[in-house]
Amino acid sequence: MTQTHVHLLITHLPIFGSVLGAFVLAYGIWTKSNHTVIAAFNVFIISAIGASIAYLTGEGAEESVENLQGVIKATIKQHEEFAVYALISLIILGVSSIAGIFLVLRKPTTTKTSAIVILFISLISFGLVATTGYLGGQIRHTEISTSAPAPPENGEKETDH
Repeated sequence: MTQTHVHLLITHLPIFGSVLGAFVLAYGIWTKSNHTVIAAFNVFIISAIGASIAYLTGEGAEESVENLQGVIKATIKQHEEFAVYALISLIILGVSSIAGIFLVLRKPTTTKTSAIVILFISLISFGLVATTGYLGGQIRHTEISTSAPAPPENGEKETDH
């Protein structure tokens, strides 16, 4: 399995993990269930680990597609630059979730406040990682790309951009 395979497989984890974790956390806050809140924090920690793996395998994935016909290097660069913000937000989310677990276990009276703060971080993280995923999808999925090259006319060959 190459870095490209790992990158493509793991990139969905932080996207779905951050939003799923947010739903679980909101439910845990609503039902006042510390076990559910801790479960959500664990989902966020796993999402942060997934984001780190996705970021670390991104360079290998870039090398495998950057010279393919129809791939616009500016799209790769935009995805790569935005991924830094998503990674930072998910690391903050993961570290906050680790702290949140300790707060729930040591000072249960602070659970609601810390959970609300972490929920807010998770929603911001979801927005950043979803945007990063969208930008990454534009690299090879021209059907969603707003900057896709026009198809060649009259049998002309497509040129590299």
